Formats: sequence, structure tokens, C-alpha cells
Amino acid sequence: MLGTTFILAIRSIRRHLLRSFLTTLGIVIGVAAVVAMVTLGKATTVSVQQSVASLGTNVLQIRPGQGFGRGGGGPRPPDFKQSDVDAVARQVAGVKAVAPQAQATGTAIYEGSNWSTTINGTTLSFLDVQPWPLQSGRYFTPTEEAAGKLVCILGNTVYQNLYRGGEAVGTRMRIAGISCDVIGVLTARGQGGFGDQDDTVIMPIKAVQRRFSGNRDIRLMLVGVDSAYATSTVQASIEDLLRERRNITGGKSDDFNIFDTKQISDTLTGITTALTGVVTAVAAISLVVGGIGIMNIMLVSVTERTREIGIRLAIGAVAREVLMQFLVEAIVLSMLGGLIGLLIAQLVVVGLSPALKVDYLFDPQINLIAFAISGLIGVVFGYFPARRAASLNPIDALRHE
Repeated sequence: MLGTTFILAIRSIRRHLLRSFLTTLGIVIGVAAVVAMVTLGKATTVSVQQSVASLGTNVLQIRPGQGFGRGGGGPRPPDFKQSDVDAVARQVAGVKAVAPQAQATGTAIYEGSNWSTTINGTTLSFLDVQPWPLQSGRYFTPTEEAAGKLVCILGNTVYQNLYRGGEAVGTRMRIAGISCDVIGVLTARGQGGFGDQDDTVIMPIKAVQRRFSGNRDIRLMLVGVDSAYATSTVQASIEDLLRERRNITGGKSDDFNIFDTKQISDTLTGITTALTGVVTAVAAISLVVGGIGIMNIMLVSVTERTREIGIRLAIGAVAREVLMQFLVEAIVLSMLGGLIGLLIAQLVVVGLSPALKVDYLFDPQINLIAFAISGLIGVVFGYFPARRAASLNPIDALRHE
């Protein structure tokens, strides 16, 4: 009986094809919007987690100031000294390595190409904290680090803009007016944390301090934490040590900040998840509107087919069969709309993923849930019209004009 009822529902839908399509439009839009938003939200979350993970696991970033800016409007907090780096490395249990960084900005020039970038001076400890494979060439040696030689390793963004995929290792380029020998090119990492990680030139820290920044200040410390220790414990120990070294006593606020890369990842993931939830909730309103549309058109259909219903009831059909016919018709309408919505959602995701710079991610769970919800909407909003059809009096229905 169910098969026959399904065939009757399909025939009824085909009889009014345009009306059926317009009826399901709300379901189509709702399912497409919900699936696309959830899928893109999850893809963005995965991208954020991967980007922050590329900053290193069990890594603490220590900067002068409160947050990522100066904060408070007072004088700029002093930068760190090499002695601070040495103290953290020697006196804090659980610290695997400490990589100081001195930064400057400048325009890199090679032949006819130029590119403004960030110059990062660091030590070989950087590789212990944040392993970064080379695409070609080598890292600077301990001797070159100690001597502050003008050798540089290019991030992939700088390499592509200056050398356009050509050979870079062994060439000599100028950056901020200073010549340096290119000894290596790093593999691409992409966006990470708060910017393009590949837009950098790495040099020995002494070279950057002497030739670019003009001082021995350190703007950033990257601390690698031994996996056997809790990051929060190591962070608290570093905070106590730096407060002592920077003469911060009593209830005074720290003039430095310590960020755990995992905390950054959790925070950004929470933000993207919340935004995805809000947008999805707004998009889900279309599903309710679509359900109301189905209820409306099914009520119209019951009115149009009152005489047909009367004939069926008069020749022996029971009310349950009539109810099932109209309910199945509503469910089929709704699920067809859900199926079309799923196809449109995948096209939207494929089209927007490159623009948002995230990987295409197919999530079977949300697709199945959305399809099931579209069927449920057919049941919920189709039941009242079906019940109304089943409760018609055969004599009154046959008299209907």
C-alpha cells in the first residue's frame, strides 16, 4: 500500500510541477544555507587549528606589554635582554629550548623585483621550538650565528615574489639596504595565528641587532615546553621569574604577556564555532518558513481535491489511507526540496572555499541530519492538512463543487 501511495504522491507533484517547486523553495534555501554555513564553519575551524598548530605544539610566546599592544596608554614596557632569555632557559623546569627574536622591517630587492617583509633575527634554538623544514639550501651554522654573519633564509612568500620559482640559494640580495647571502628557502606554512608566516626573512639574531634594529633588545621569546610538563605550570614559573627580573612587586600588573598556542587555538576555535552557530540559526529560519509553505499548499490541495477524496471514501477507502496519501505527498515534497538544497550547498561550498582560503570539507553527518530534518518538516507541517483530508465527510465531499 505504501508503494501505491508513494506513486500517487509523485503523480500529484508532477501534475503541478511549478507549484511544487515553488512550494519546496523555502526548504531548498533553508537546507542549502544550513549545510553550507556549517560545512564552511567547520572547514574554517580546521584551518584555524592547523594554522595555529603550525606555530608549534607546547610553545609559549612571551612579549613585552599587555596583550598584543602596549595597553594602558603609559610608557612602552622595556624589551627583554639576552640575560632574560638565559634565565628562562636555565632556571625554569620543563623548558626545552628558548628562541629569542629581534625584528625589523625592510624592503627585499633582487634584480628587478622588490618585496616589503619582516626580518626575524633568531638563533638555532628556533628549530628546536618550531621545526620548519627547508625547501632548499641549509640553515645558518653555529659559527655564522655567533659571528652575526649576513646570511638569510627566505620564507616562501618572499621567495615567490622575488625569485618567481627560480633558484635562490647561492644568490645575493639586498634587504633594507644591506646585502646578504641567501642560504636557504623554507617550505610554505601559509596563514598562521595572526598573519602570513611565510612573509619573513630569517637571519642570525646578532646580524639583525647590529645592522637593522641598532640595539640588543629582544621583542619576542619562543619557549618550547617539554611534553612531560604541564604548560600551565611552566607558564606560571616563567611569570614569577620575569616579574622578579623586571622588578614587578605587590599587586602591580605584568608588563609582559605569555600566550600558550593551545589557548590561542581554543579561543579562535570558540569564536568561529559561535559565529557558525549564530549564522546557522538564522539560516534555519528558512526551514520553518518552508514548512509553513508546504502546509499552505497542502491545504489548498485538499480543498481542490475534496471531490476526489469523497469518491475514494465512498468506494471503500478508510480515513487512514487518505491521511497517509496526503502525508506522504508532503514528505516527498519536503525531502525533494532537501535533496536539491544539499546539492546546492555543495556547489556553494566548492565555490566559496577558495575565496575563504579553506579546504573543501565534506561532512556526511550534517548532510544526513539536514536531509532527515527536511523529512521531519514534511511530517510536522503535512500532518494537519492530511488529517483534515482524512476527516472529511464522504457525502459533504461528494457535494463539493
